[in-house]
Amino acid sequence: MSSLNLADTFVTFLALLGPQKVLISFAEIARDLDVRSLRTVAVATAIGAAIVGIVLALSAPWLATFFHIGPAALALASGIVFFVYALGLVLGIHFDPAEAAARAIAEYPSATDVAAEHADPTHPLRSGFRAMLLPFVVSPLAVAADLEESLSAGSWHARWVVAGAFALVALLDLVCALVFAPLLRRMHESLLEVLSRLLGILLAAVGVQLFLLGLTTLGVLHPE
Repeated sequence: MSSLNLADTFVTFLALLGPQKVLISFAEIARDLDVRSLRTVAVATAIGAAIVGIVLALSAPWLATFFHIGPAALALASGIVFFVYALGLVLGIHFDPAEAAARAIAEYPSATDVAAEHADPTHPLRSGFRAMLLPFVVSPLAVAADLEESLSAGSWHARWVVAGAFALVALLDLVCALVFAPLLRRMHESLLEVLSRLLGILLAAVGVQLFLLGLTTLGVLHPE
């Protein structure tokens, strides 16, 4: 980008990490947490996401130099991770052992003894934070966009604009999670499954698009 402004960058991050993406993930963990615990997790994860976004935005040139990576590598890696995550949503596959164990207990109460080592109902903040890592705190697509926006910035001021926009989106997600926490807990499981699979299909397409962008950057594909 030749120039950056807060409004345009905010809209970019809003599309990639806005409430429309994050609230479904909060609804997933809301089935196992009370409203107070859910709001605590929302605050912790929003702070974590904001810190990650700010640090990456300000340190992107040094990180790219240190790890010898460029925009193409970022797009390819993020596209693969995002596609795998989206595929898990579509197929109902849960990559986190604690989340899978919690679902097993909910569906098969007799499995409590078997899955007890993975379930930690007495520590909702830790388990909730872990469940929100990929969809929110370190979302691959948002992280890739954050790094790419920062790498295209030509000054400290522009990188601070990127960092500020990312933090504002995290703050908006937090506000929505706090406001809608009671509603998220009341969402029927069937509706949640439908929304998760629908979002998974859309995110899988985004992951493929990001991967193709990486190939285009490398010159393997020609832009249409």
